[in-house]
Amino acid sequence: MLVVADNINAMNPIVSRAMESLDPEPIQELAKACVQKGTQFIDINPGYLSRRKEDRMAFLVEAVQEVVSARLILDSPNAGVLARGLSVCKATPFLNALSLEPQKLNEILPLAVEHGTPLILLIMDAKSFTPPTMEEKIAIAVELREHCLNAGLRTEDLVFDPVLPSLSWDDAYLRISEGLKAVNLLASGAVFSEPVRTMIGLSNLRSGQKTRYSIKIEETCLALFAGAGLSMALMNVLKSELKPTIDLIRQIVPTTTD
Repeated sequence: MLVVADNINAMNPIVSRAMESLDPEPIQELAKACVQKGTQFIDINPGYLSRRKEDRMAFLVEAVQEVVSARLILDSPNAGVLARGLSVCKATPFLNALSLEPQKLNEILPLAVEHGTPLILLIMDAKSFTPPTMEEKIAIAVELREHCLNAGLRTEDLVFDPVLPSLSWDDAYLRISEGLKAVNLLASGAVFSEPVRTMIGLSNLRSGQKTRYSIKIEETCLALFAGAGLSMALMNVLKSELKPTIDLIRQIVPTTTD
């Protein structure tokens, strides 16, 4: 299981201030801290950007890759923002993310094909809704894969994300359980003719609710999903409470660098 840092995110006040002032130093200090914690990937999420500020993605990419060699994931629902990041990447990044929303199929999927980038697939329907059950999640995963293969990507280019819920949702624990089943099936090769890569956004669970819910839920889910064959975990790598769980997982579950 590979660790992906979600710390370079516009919701982080350090990042938002640096983006406003175009000061790369705070971004670079964050990136170095993430790598020191053992992350193999850094997700770069500039948040919502007006067309006038789409260059902020390029600013973040350039700042990060100047000081670390961790692989990058460009994270935006806007194809224009992703394109600005791609234009300055030294190495091929992942794009985050595609769903069944028509605009994303029409704009983000061709971008991934053009640049030959791996693509994260959010298991969400055309209305940006993530279904609760494993069966519905797998059905969307199959449809997303078909779109990608028809466009020219390969199965090995794809990473499937079942989309973890906020714990504030009434059916949150059901959704976690069903997402776990979906990851197990996808990772085992039971859905397609081969195992596929999977990812979860661990921070989704307590987003906006960190005082209400203990970080223990993140530790527990991380261990459960790793056991199910999870490939990548997007998380706040600077949370020291998660490190013992990550270290234990790495001892038990072999980690690749692919």
